[in-house]
Amino acid sequence: MAVSPEYMPGNPIDFRAPPPSPIASGRRSSVTNDGVVNEFLEHSLRVPDLILPDNFFPKQKIVETPPRIDCQSLNSKESNSVLKTLDSIARIGCFQLVNFGIPSEFIKLVSVMAAGIFQLPSEKKAAVMKSPEKPYGFKEVHGDQEAENELSEEFVWSKDESLKLDMERIWPTGYSNFSEKMETLSSDLGNLAAKILQVLQENCPRKSKYGNDMMQRQDLIGSVCCLYKHRRDIPADRLASFLGYDVFSMLIRGTDYSHALCLHTCDGSSQFHVYSKKGWVSFCPDKDALIVTVGDQTQAWSGGQYKQVLGRPIFKGEDEDTISMAFLYSPPNTIICCSKTTKGKTLSLGQQAILAIILTLVYHLLVYFYKKL
Repeated sequence: MAVSPEYMPGNPIDFRAPPPSPIASGRRSSVTNDGVVNEFLEHSLRVPDLILPDNFFPKQKIVETPPRIDCQSLNSKESNSVLKTLDSIARIGCFQLVNFGIPSEFIKLVSVMAAGIFQLPSEKKAAVMKSPEKPYGFKEVHGDQEAENELSEEFVWSKDESLKLDMERIWPTGYSNFSEKMETLSSDLGNLAAKILQVLQENCPRKSKYGNDMMQRQDLIGSVCCLYKHRRDIPADRLASFLGYDVFSMLIRGTDYSHALCLHTCDGSSQFHVYSKKGWVSFCPDKDALIVTVGDQTQAWSGGQYKQVLGRPIFKGEDEDTISMAFLYSPPNTIICCSKTTKGKTLSLGQQAILAIILTLVYHLLVYFYKKL
């Protein structure tokens, strides 16, 4: 009988696993069906063929021209005009307004005077740029590519006294006269927008109970007017790509100002584009007509019945610079109530002190009578 070697604690056992047994070349794999596995791996590891859309944004849709609403019939609350107006803004967010009482010659005069703003040198424009602290002035464009793709230059006018001082500093010869005419036009357009808004409020089928609170959170500067100088050096073969960039840019930026209605002066434009989350539609505006579009405040108080849209006129084949204006109307807090909700009165500090004294006396009287009883 063989004797096993004696185990010594200091010497560990040298144990090694045996090498794997070789597999004969003619032996089949342990997998019963290699073809199924290979086909599965081939299909699962293959990169799928992706079919991307032709454009990053829905194609332009040509719609029938919105109805021409006579302002006089709208003021007289003629049922047919009101119904056409409500139907048009519910479908595409805008309508055309004619016979509104502001002479077209006066609007053209203001537009011609506004052209002088865009003729200022670049260094002077840089001194009056829009910013969070100053929500007026020239729009700043970042990057050469964006500047090349812009369809227009933009200047935001308001009644702010700081803007008047800044502009008179860089354009002392012409801004005072322009600002005077602009204030007159702004006042007339504001009165017109207030009448339209009143008609919409009285005939809105549904109203949000939160509309009043949402509409009061508006910019402190109130109504503003955006002036646009449209470019005339865009080649016809590149206009489509410029429009696509314009749509994408406007939907990202939206508008910087909360407003109820926007009144567009765009006499001579070949098309008017309406941008919204639903898509992009266009039509041919009538001569001497104001285009009225819906703002975010109207969308709020109507409970979403009327959707906010962004409007932009397009001028093709113009031989000279063309100016258009978009007046963004924000009604005063005193006339924007759309729901019959009453707010509690605010007590002054003096009234609060008197109330505290009265409550203290009542408390001591109650304690006194309680002890007596």
